[in-house]
Amino acid sequence: MSTERIGRYEILKRLGRGGMATVYLGHDPFIRREVAIKVMSAQLMENDPTFFDRFQQEAETIAALEHPAIVPIYDFGHQGDQSYIVMRYMSGGTLEDRLGQGPMKLQEIAPIIDRVAAALDEAHRKGIIHRDIKPANVLFDTKNDAFLSDFGIAKSTAAGAGLTADNTFIGTVEYMSPEQIQGEKDLDGRTDVYSLGIVLFFMLTGKLPFKKNTLVSTILAHLTEPVPSVQAALPQSRLPWDEILNKALAKDRADRYHTAGDLAKDVNSLLSGKWYLNKLLD
Repeated sequence: MSTERIGRYEILKRLGRGGMATVYLGHDPFIRREVAIKVMSAQLMENDPTFFDRFQQEAETIAALEHPAIVPIYDFGHQGDQSYIVMRYMSGGTLEDRLGQGPMKLQEIAPIIDRVAAALDEAHRKGIIHRDIKPANVLFDTKNDAFLSDFGIAKSTAAGAGLTADNTFIGTVEYMSPEQIQGEKDLDGRTDVYSLGIVLFFMLTGKLPFKKNTLVSTILAHLTEPVPSVQAALPQSRLPWDEILNKALAKDRADRYHTAGDLAKDVNSLLSGKWYLNKLLD
């Protein structure tokens, strides 16, 4: 890739780099707008051709979803030995950036959970599991609306996940469900519900519930440890967050919320003061 251009797009600066790709801020001279350009690592593609398949799959997945809370794709192309995706530029940064400043205010939480849950429910309806829900993949636009991004490791509900044949993980271990960690073949949308529950815990407390000093101990915590009490971490709050988090982060997915929308509904109910009334009516 030229240091100044890829395809018709002018490169302005680098926004970030991950394991598979680098993201740049670019300018589209044809319609005069800023865009985000995700450029696949040429070295990874050279070492493992399956990375190209994953990258193309991401473009196809996003294009097929077309949801107002999913970062839209504008273009997909190749230049020399590199492939790239052009997406809407989200100038508001990431949820990870915001959580770097500590726990969020309660009034900020529900709108984010609502939009991410709606995006996930749409993906799940179309048989697509994200498998990498985490704060770095929640972006904000100029209106402060949240968008879900990075479907680079998304799979259909017929595909496996977790630990692969070469003993590497597909996903981010701190946010992975027990069944994803164990490489179960019949994953469904409840694995993303678990990950969204981890994100919610982080938003409330500023901490990850199962983060340990080593990869192995983090894995074991997901598999065996009870969910830490949010109420103990927030003694000033009398809201029964533990009931919601224990359900979202149940080890057995049969005990979890069936959909991300169900989780978002309970979060809204709790924050709007309707929680106890709804419980009486159930």
